[in-house]
Amino acid sequence: MSNPGSKLIAENRRARHDYHLLERLEAGLQLTGTEVKSLREGGVQLGQAYAEIRDGEAWLVGASISEYAQGNVQNHRPERDRKLLLHRREIDSLLGKTRERGLTLIPTKIYFKDGKVKVEVALARGKEQRDKRRDIAKRDAERDIERALRRRR
Repeated sequence: MSNPGSKLIAENRRARHDYHLLERLEAGLQLTGTEVKSLREGGVQLGQAYAEIRDGEAWLVGASISEYAQGNVQNHRPERDRKLLLHRREIDSLLGKTRERGLTLIPTKIYFKDGKVKVEVALARGKEQRDKRRDIAKRDAERDIERALRRRR
């Protein structure tokens, strides 16, 4: 996502902790005007969000886009499901892969790209508790090594 026309809105850092991210895909997001204005202010949470395929369409479920402060009666519901904009072959491919045992669609980032809101969705497999502990121990060890090297310079 090193495109100069892109600006990160939110990142789901918890996804890397809870899942093995296998394959990433960029999708558009169908939004209302007040949702876009709220996103420009950074009012989104992806922590409990996931994507699912219903009736041949991809949906973002559980993402919370806070209500726009200057909104009126036309303001959106923060927790509503939002349609992901993908090509038919991408949806069919994802449907086949999520039917495999244990694969889930998790949003990892939401960002503006050339003025349009995009979501990076990852095909993921859940980590077990021991995998999470191993990752934390590995990260701590690498941090200690880096500190020791810095002290020696």
